[in-house]
Amino acid sequence: MGLGMTVTQALLAFLAAASVLTVTPGLDTAMVLRSAAAGGARQATFAAAGIGLGCFVWGVAASIGLGALLAASTLAFTILKWAGALYLLYLGLKLIVRPRDSFDVANGQAAKVPGWQSLRQGFLTNILNPKVGVFYVTFLPQFVPAGVSIVPFSLLLTSIQVVLGLAWFAMLVALTTPIGRLLRRPRAVKVMDRLTGSVFVAFGAKLALAR
Repeated sequence: MGLGMTVTQALLAFLAAASVLTVTPGLDTAMVLRSAAAGGARQATFAAAGIGLGCFVWGVAASIGLGALLAASTLAFTILKWAGALYLLYLGLKLIVRPRDSFDVANGQAAKVPGWQSLRQGFLTNILNPKVGVFYVTFLPQFVPAGVSIVPFSLLLTSIQVVLGLAWFAMLVALTTPIGRLLRRPRAVKVMDRLTGSVFVAFGAKLALAR
């Protein structure tokens, strides 16, 4: 589904796209920032680890299911392709046309809790969110070059995204105050939303053209 990309090209393209999506503020970012504000670096680190674990579990499930589905029939590929393209286009256009004016960082800060509880909260935040699974199923196939084994390569892409996420969370923990201040600025939030929306639209169109 990688539209003729080589393995190196696919990895570089995925790295670029995943990096943009990783730094876009969302529920995971809010959880890490609030955990850092409430319980310090240790609590935020456990929360970030739980989030990464949840993402990896979704990625594994999506990779295995995707490999089985695409190997089953051309019809399944076509349905998945158009469903994924429409979903990405919808998300992208929504972010471009109606970007957020603010990002909730300070309100409703989490209480200080044990590390294992932060780990569990981060994990459940992702594993109980079906949108994460839908995202993996629609996003990963675009970076799988023709001729490679779908499941192992998808797992590699998932691992790359999880590592990027953990690196970003580490930066969030180290720079909780300045980053939190930046995410309170309406202009900054709008710019990031529109940038992410453009990425979604581009890859939605790319997926629609996949053969």
